[in-house]
Amino acid sequence: MSSKEQKTPEGQAPEEIITEQHDDVEAVEPEVSAEQVDPRDEKIANLEAQLAEAQKREREVLLRAKADEDNLRRRTELDIEKAHKFALEKFVNELLPVIDSLDRALEVADKANPDMAPMVEGIELTLKSMLDVVRKFGVEVIGDTNVPLDPNVHQAIAMVESEDVAPGNVLGVMQKGYTLNGRTIRAAMVTVAKAK
Repeated sequence: MSSKEQKTPEGQAPEEIITEQHDDVEAVEPEVSAEQVDPRDEKIANLEAQLAEAQKREREVLLRAKADEDNLRRRTELDIEKAHKFALEKFVNELLPVIDSLDRALEVADKANPDMAPMVEGIELTLKSMLDVVRKFGVEVIGDTNVPLDPNVHQAIAMVESEDVAPGNVLGVMQKGYTLNGRTIRAAMVTVAKAK
């Protein structure tokens, strides 16, 4: 037997073994290259990350738009409610001088004179009717005395010493004030008691 003809214990020639081993090495190399990251996979991962970020931004934009819509709806409802509630404010402001004139007419009227009694009674009834009508629409008169001074509804004109009224309370009303549905449309002009 020649050296070429010598067989390995497995029955193969040594050249065949080397060739097979070399083939095994080559077969391993493609596996290593297959394990390397494919540029397409990187691009897919990058695009998926961009898509997730874009979806997140879109959700945030939708949430903000929904919140803005809700805020606008609430503001509009409040504006409509205020418009209904205070639509009469200009009209009431125009009526206040008329009411004041009727009040002053009653203050200066000679109630002791029997000839003036029908006129005084007519003024009183007219004033009462007018106040009843404006009260139906939410107008209230501010004209009480001996109540604590409230800067929201009173405008202090003077401080007067008084023993009968506690200091800081309204002593007298020079001009009545009015509120419309709880909002002051004209503050009452008052004198305030102070200690002696």
